[in-house]
Amino acid sequence: IAGMSSSFAGNKKLMTVNAAKVIAERAVVESVIGLKVRSSETVEDMIAKEVTVDAKTAARIKGIEYTDIVYDPSKDIAQVEASIKLGKVNNIVGKNIDFGGRTISRYGFATSTPAMAGPLQALRAAELDAYKQLAKTIVGFEIDSETSVKDYLLESDEVRAKMMAAIYGADLVDYRWDEQGDAYVKMRLRFGEVEDILNQKINYEDEVIEVEGV
Repeated sequence: IAGMSSSFAGNKKLMTVNAAKVIAERAVVESVIGLKVRSSETVEDMIAKEVTVDAKTAARIKGIEYTDIVYDPSKDIAQVEASIKLGKVNNIVGKNIDFGGRTISRYGFATSTPAMAGPLQALRAAELDAYKQLAKTIVGFEIDSETSVKDYLLESDEVRAKMMAAIYGADLVDYRWDEQGDAYVKMRLRFGEVEDILNQKINYEDEVIEVEGV
């Protein structure tokens, strides 16, 4: 029985980690190409089942690596970071965008325990809130002291795609839940990388910005 219990625990961990890998990979594909791999996201997406990435979609991006895998056996939650170094990518609007060797990362969280689906949904919402705050921060700056990033985003699919790649390159510093079950995700973004990817000068005094999504 002890052996069976150990085997079950090992299989649960494997299922959870593999699901988190696929979710992270799917997020990278969406971020880089702009494809809508899923039309909606539900709690079920975060529970280890038949989670897959369409073969044709996955084939469009090669070289995705899983750079960080963390598993919490007490909660049965896996966190996986998927990264890719980008050269030239043909995005969804048909433009061949040169990301100049930029490495972007996305995170996937998953569980094999249905009871943990709620906390993961809250965590995902907090992550999206953090990305939204980063985007608003970048859009609020001026480029070349005259033209705002917002103007560029409205006019240029290329700049929009590059800015999103910059945001998705932000580091996930920490995540937690409070006693009420609310989730918090802390993200950190280097503005030097934003300058590089946009090939423009962003006037910002601090080298790093940190936000916490809720």
